[in-house]
Amino acid sequence: MNFQDLPLIEPIRKALAAEGYQQPTPIQAQSIPVILQGSDLLGCAQTGTGKTAAFSIPLLQLLHQRPATKGRKPVRALILTPTRELAIQIGESIAAYGRNLHLRHTVIFGGVPQGAQVRALQTGIDILVATPGRLLDLIGQGLLSISQIEFFVLDEADRMLDMGFIHDVKKVVALLPSKRQTLFFSATMPPEIQKLANTILVQPEKVAVTPVSSTAETVEQSLFFVDKKDKKKLLAHVLKHTAVSSTLVFTRTKHGADKVVKDLAREGIHAAAIHGNKSQNARQRALNAFKTGEIRVLIATDIAARGIDVEALAHVINYELPDVPETYVHRIGRTGRAGASGKAISFCDAEEKDELKQIQKLLGRNIPVAEENPFPMTEGALVQLTAPAGKPAPHRQGGHNGTPGKSGRWRNQRRRQGR
Repeated sequence: MNFQDLPLIEPIRKALAAEGYQQPTPIQAQSIPVILQGSDLLGCAQTGTGKTAAFSIPLLQLLHQRPATKGRKPVRALILTPTRELAIQIGESIAAYGRNLHLRHTVIFGGVPQGAQVRALQTGIDILVATPGRLLDLIGQGLLSISQIEFFVLDEADRMLDMGFIHDVKKVVALLPSKRQTLFFSATMPPEIQKLANTILVQPEKVAVTPVSSTAETVEQSLFFVDKKDKKKLLAHVLKHTAVSSTLVFTRTKHGADKVVKDLAREGIHAAAIHGNKSQNARQRALNAFKTGEIRVLIATDIAARGIDVEALAHVINYELPDVPETYVHRIGRTGRAGASGKAISFCDAEEKDELKQIQKLLGRNIPVAEENPFPMTEGALVQLTAPAGKPAPHRQGGHNGTPGKSGRWRNQRRRQGR
């Protein structure tokens, strides 16, 4: 199937062709016809599946086919998203797909002065992309009304829950007109999110692609067992001695992200960090520098990275394993997109045994251990890490039966790892 097979109007087809898009992703192919026929939609899809286009393309077409009344335009479509980065990304996509349509949109988010955003709203817009906090703030000031919304998109619903925005989302929903078309997207469906979906959707069509436990076929995964103190040396080695181009490195904390940037700087590697403590301008500068190739290493926390969409991202490195196994899948899914090859490298120290076990349980298989490791984990820590739960670890000699020898060579990786 290609986009020509979908019931899209010519201005949108031209815009997609200008972007170089020919074939829709599975969620686009399934969602676009459903949305165009006016049904509510429940989409279960993770980052990287093309869901932004899946809702924005038909949304643009429906708005174009239902001209607004003359005079100042009320907001007709609201797209609610958890992060500033994702809001900006969605705004860019709408601008690209709607370039041949006479529809106006704007993006609002916190962390910056509201003046320019308010002025854009006052000119009258069709589509509003917003984060919950700034949206409710402007509504509270009487500067914005969502009472005439025809289309409501809730994106990244599970991340809204993770970030503590679920109550704000419910406040927004309470202000919407009951007669509307609602599109609901979430990578996972925990009970509270399922309950929210049941509350705001009316007889929705359900679309699910890329189960959370499956990862892209094109992503080559590898695992390094390493002592915590040696992670910074291993990261510098990987970045210097392998064919690594654009690399997104994940840490658990904001402080950890900043520390990795400083550690790499001491090794002569220029990197930038994005996280919640950075100003919006600083985050956007770092992201733009990464996209243009000015810097090849970007350090990010999971929340800050949500919504980052970098074409042809070559590598993802898990400097620290995530607490939630599904997050691992989201992280590595940022590379190997659209049929391109990609690599995901993970570092695991002795304290991360449980996280590794849960990730591999979710995947249904072990992550292959890297054959070359210049900073192998100390023998005692490795034996404890790979010993079966509840059983004493046997004594082993370095380099024998799957433990690392002095050369750092790893053997018998399937027997040794993640038993």
